[in-house]
Amino acid sequence: MTDDKDKILNADRFVSHPGDGAKANLRKRFYKEAASRAVDDGFVIELDGRPIKTPARAALCVPTAALGEAIAKEWNAQDTHIDPDTMLVTKLANTALDRVGPRLDEIVDEIAAFGASDLLCYRAEDPESLVARQAEQWDPVLDWLDSTHNARLELAAGVIFKDQPADVLARLHEVVAARSAFELAGLHQAVSLCGSLVLGLALIEAHLSADQAHDLAHLDEAWQAERWGWDEEAQARLEERRKMLNATARYLELL
Repeated sequence: MTDDKDKILNADRFVSHPGDGAKANLRKRFYKEAASRAVDDGFVIELDGRPIKTPARAALCVPTAALGEAIAKEWNAQDTHIDPDTMLVTKLANTALDRVGPRLDEIVDEIAAFGASDLLCYRAEDPESLVARQAEQWDPVLDWLDSTHNARLELAAGVIFKDQPADVLARLHEVVAARSAFELAGLHQAVSLCGSLVLGLALIEAHLSADQAHDLAHLDEAWQAERWGWDEEAQARLEERRKMLNATARYLELL
């Protein structure tokens, strides 16, 4: 038999069998201290001196001291139980090691594909106030993409798909492919949360903050809410996405 310490050091066993009570699905904290330690190829995170493994049983080894310290801080912040939902930086590091690294080319293709139908390119045809707001707030980001990466995406009216120039899509693919597995894990999440490769790149390159990227990604919803009011459930979902995007931005900064 293995003891609780052996079980918890493998991150795929964060969650125990369902039961009653708010914390019934969470493992109890058993360790005293988490810490990051420098090794030859990066920084490993340890619990009471024992290395943590990812869900795929790889060593949780990250490329920067800042990221290692942030992960250790998340583990130290756990109270009586270990709640993965409060450990977003740890989750992204696990994703980089277990899901991105082993299929790097596929992940690059997935991220770059957002450029073919980027949110910022599809514009409302009316009313005039929404058309004007999209142009005012989205055009500068597309201009930044062009000036920074020589990639000018074309606009479309309405929701009818518009083919983008092949050379522009190829350039954006090159930009994405230049990133490391750890960077791609964060970029993939940012692009998915925003529905926009342009916003994801602007975030990872520090052209936009997480809050700015979130607000631009949900410009249409905000415009509607100004006129009809917020739906509480919809607003709660958007705020959760904002929280996740801010955590993603923090993770990217730590790299």
